[in-house]
Amino acid sequence: QVQLVESGGGLVQPGGSLRLSCAASGNIFSIADMGWYQQAPGKQRELVATITERGSTDYADSVKGRFTISRDNAKNTVTLQMDSLKPEDTAVYYCKARVIQRSQTLLTYWGQGTQVTVSS
Repeated sequence: QVQLVESGGGLVQPGGSLRLSCAASGNIFSIADMGWYQQAPGKQRELVATITERGSTDYADSVKGRFTISRDNAKNTVTLQMDSLKPEDTAVYYCKARVIQRSQTLLTYWGQGTQVTVSS
């Protein structure tokens, strides 16, 4: 079993910044890729950003140039730096990790979600 624990959400004014962090622990051999997804009320969960084990990144068009994803493979953590936040960024943000367990089984895990609210 693998646990993903997120932190760093909150309330911020438009134009402000927040930093989300996610730490994975448990039955981990390695993590193939990690990412952040957002889910606004009444909407489907959508990709925000992903990063591979080697550091290749991908971003939703809506956040390019404003958000930066990074990871620490030694600590099994992924971070999302969110700058120039807009009200439309308001959502619950979920951490996702595709984990290779010690048995070499590849499984996908999700965090519990952290609320980000951008409002004046």
